[in-house]
Amino acid sequence: MKGSGTLVSGQSRPLATLTLNPAVDISYDIPRLIPDQKSHASSTRYDPGGNGINVGRALRELHVNARNFCVIGGNSGILFEKLLENQIDHVFCQRVEGETRMNGTIIQSDPPVQYEVTGVGPNVPSSILDDLCLKFIDACRGGVGILAGSIPQGVPEDIYGRLVNRLREEGTLSVVDAHGNLLQNAIHEHPFLIKPNRYELSLLLGRTLSRFEDVAEEARILQRGGISYVCVSLGEEGAILVGPEGSFFAKAPPVIVKCTVGSGDSMLAGLVASLSSGRSQSDALRLAVACGSGTSAQPGTAIFTYDQLNVLLKQTEVMQLDI
Repeated sequence: MKGSGTLVSGQSRPLATLTLNPAVDISYDIPRLIPDQKSHASSTRYDPGGNGINVGRALRELHVNARNFCVIGGNSGILFEKLLENQIDHVFCQRVEGETRMNGTIIQSDPPVQYEVTGVGPNVPSSILDDLCLKFIDACRGGVGILAGSIPQGVPEDIYGRLVNRLREEGTLSVVDAHGNLLQNAIHEHPFLIKPNRYELSLLLGRTLSRFEDVAEEARILQRGGISYVCVSLGEEGAILVGPEGSFFAKAPPVIVKCTVGSGDSMLAGLVASLSSGRSQSDALRLAVACGSGTSAQPGTAIFTYDQLNVLLKQTEVMQLDI
């Protein structure tokens, strides 16, 4: 099953993303990081970040309409809004006291290695959180609500679980991309789709998943427990998607990896765009892996471009697994 995928079309459901802990993502390309010495960057890039924001950026690149909700604060929040202008549509930014976090990615060329530093976001009062969540729920009622990323100070760890339950009551499908207790609490409420990577799934289960078959088997167990689709990203290897049509593996197309920030978010956007428009499971996985690979081939915190995808889709192999 190679090269049969096409780009998504025919969106019929309202989509919305919720990003409770967005960031200004700053990436630096450097020759080498030297202890106790200044390392001069050869290039620097600034982008609006946070998992849900990255999903929104990717959906826009896929020509899929989505509304996006986030929390911002301070002068870094002003910069964040400015960066959003040309990269995302239909965004609502709820202001709070404090500063939007700033994340740093250092991409070293010799030897090739990537370092990531995550900042601390502002405190979010419960009254503001409740109001933002109501706006988000209303925006995606009857469609798909995407809950992605970490949470800032003041937000309880069961927030995604509670939102999954509330979205179900409103006839809305829920998508969760998180890890640790955030993901665990959400799983108990049976979301429509989850997308952990291999490491996050290992943490969830408390054991290492070194074999490909182990990943697929554990994804199937989760899916049978009440989640419609479980996608596990495997980095440069590709991804596994388990759902009602079976278990599928997509081998990532050959690209030169420049930076992996946002790759998983791009993958999630491809899945949501395809599944919400009624595409097959295998086509959804093909587009998802093409989007993720396209982002990993971009500099810094940039994401894939629409024009890349036709070539990447033709290079992405999908096979069905007997699991």
